[in-house]
Amino acid sequence: MGFATHLGPWLLGTVKNTTGTTAGTIQNMGNTVVNQSTTVAFGTLTGTAFVLPAGAQITHVTIVTTTVFSSAATLKLSIGGVDFTTTGTITNVGGVNLNANATTPGGWLNVGATDAIVTYTMTGTSLTTGAATVFIMYAVKGSDGAAYPTATQQ
Repeated sequence: MGFATHLGPWLLGTVKNTTGTTAGTIQNMGNTVVNQSTTVAFGTLTGTAFVLPAGAQITHVTIVTTTVFSSAATLKLSIGGVDFTTTGTITNVGGVNLNANATTPGGWLNVGATDAIVTYTMTGTSLTTGAATVFIMYAVKGSDGAAYPTATQQ
């Protein structure tokens, strides 16, 4: 199987335009959700994870620890230069789901009008082991955050 590239967003559904008031005549298309991931390890305490496309709406952030860190580690994500969320202390193998913090809920709804670089910072004392994978799932939208084309784009 090969790779395919598409400049989103992709809309999926069966009714493109609302023409009535009953199911089957009301627009039911939604935009697709995709993910990006990167692995972070004890030896790399800061770095660029990946870039989210302009207008992306974050739906889920998960950090899956695959190798326990040798001491308590904390992983902070920043999106577009804004501290986004922190895992708290990672002490076990397994997944941690993250939520928007009180100062950045808008970043979950739209990362902005330009692509947003996602960076990470890990802290821990004398880390000698440990690895985790950061997953960000997001809905691909237009750079203005729009999920649907305007009437003139249809």
